[in-house]
Amino acid sequence: MVEYSKDELVAFENEIAGIFAQGLIKAPVHLRAGREDALIGIFRKYDIGPEDYVFGFWDSHELCLLKGVPREAVKQAIVDGRSIALCFPEHKVYCSGIVGSLMGAATGAAWALKKKGKKGRAFLFCGDMSSETGIFHEAVKYAVNFDLPAVFVVSDNGISVMTNTRESWGSAEPWFKGTRFESKIEYFQYKNGWPHSGLGKLIKF
Repeated sequence: MVEYSKDELVAFENEIAGIFAQGLIKAPVHLRAGREDALIGIFRKYDIGPEDYVFGFWDSHELCLLKGVPREAVKQAIVDGRSIALCFPEHKVYCSGIVGSLMGAATGAAWALKKKGKKGRAFLFCGDMSSETGIFHEAVKYAVNFDLPAVFVVSDNGISVMTNTRESWGSAEPWFKGTRFESKIEYFQYKNGWPHSGLGKLIKF
């Protein structure tokens, strides 16, 4: 991983927010705050490096930076309108704005790494409600059953856009708590300091 402090990650999101507020980014932007320490801790725990794959979704600014994508490259991609689908193949970073779209891809990458005897692991980062999808369950189950070099990271901010996660789940805990699938899952809770998308106010372009 590339070392970033919490303050540096916060500063990056604030900078992007300032650019978006000026109407200079003509595409959706999903900002995050409050999970910096958890993400830094996970990247350090697993010593995520150049040989590892990182898959994320529409809120992946921090993931790109921690994976080693140059700061200015991430910033330019966001300004160019690719905030929700940041992809940097040369850094093994793939993100998508479509829920669940990369869970099978992450498991496939892990399968290929194991099959070919290569170094590296696949890390899939998603939210609490995304972890409820069928493809998440299938991907994790396959990775567990075949002991693939994959880790699924679930960032739980308690809401799905504007819907309360616990009310939707009908449970205080995610489905995988207390199951054998937890062996492939890193889970943490946080409170997002930003709205689900944008700044929570109308931006004129």
